[in-house]
Amino acid sequence: MTGATGTTARTTATRTTGTTAAARYLYLARHGEASPDESELSERGRRQAALLAERLRGAPLAAVHHGPLTRAAETARIVQDRLSPDVPLEQSEEAGDYVPYLPGRDELPAEAADAMLERLALFPPEEREPGPRLARAALARFTGPVEGDEPRHELLVTHNFLIGWLVRDALNAPPWRWMGLVHGNAALTVIRYAPGRPASVLLYNDTGHLPEELRWTGFPPELRV
Repeated sequence: MTGATGTTARTTATRTTGTTAAARYLYLARHGEASPDESELSERGRRQAALLAERLRGAPLAAVHHGPLTRAAETARIVQDRLSPDVPLEQSEEAGDYVPYLPGRDELPAEAADAMLERLALFPPEEREPGPRLARAALARFTGPVEGDEPRHELLVTHNFLIGWLVRDALNAPPWRWMGLVHGNAALTVIRYAPGRPASVLLYNDTGHLPEELRWTGFPPELRV
């Protein structure tokens, strides 16, 4: 599914049915740094989550969504604890960690196809096989304008692959282009979905709320600057 059949189609459907619609602001954050066995957040990950909450303090969040894995759920709880207990926490499978799209060789750049396909083959079947279904469900649940007269602000605490998938959809990029997008732990991306307009990526991978020593976790060493 491309952005042309995802976000654009949802915007068009809202416009043609006459339903009143308002903008959705989707705040995307990768979970904080995990412990080596990924059973919980590391101490640095908990600090990252607390600083993310401070960054979001002025945002009128209506919900905090998160995936089922501990590192995402714990990050979401820390954020909610520091914002307001009235903001509901909503766990969903489609906010989890999975491979969102499995490209064919002919879709990929020829010079990189072998390496990209080899990397995808390393993921276990439980992350690859349900991924495309969950990715479609994530587009349906988290993107596009919302019904009503008031803008809606939502935080989605999730994982690197899903953030890449949602960003590439907002940019109407090819489905395989979720690959190669790397999001730092507790970095912030914001996408605006306004009725009758293309999606706008307002922020991407913003780590301004993190001190230097917490800013590069989640990135391979060769991508750090």
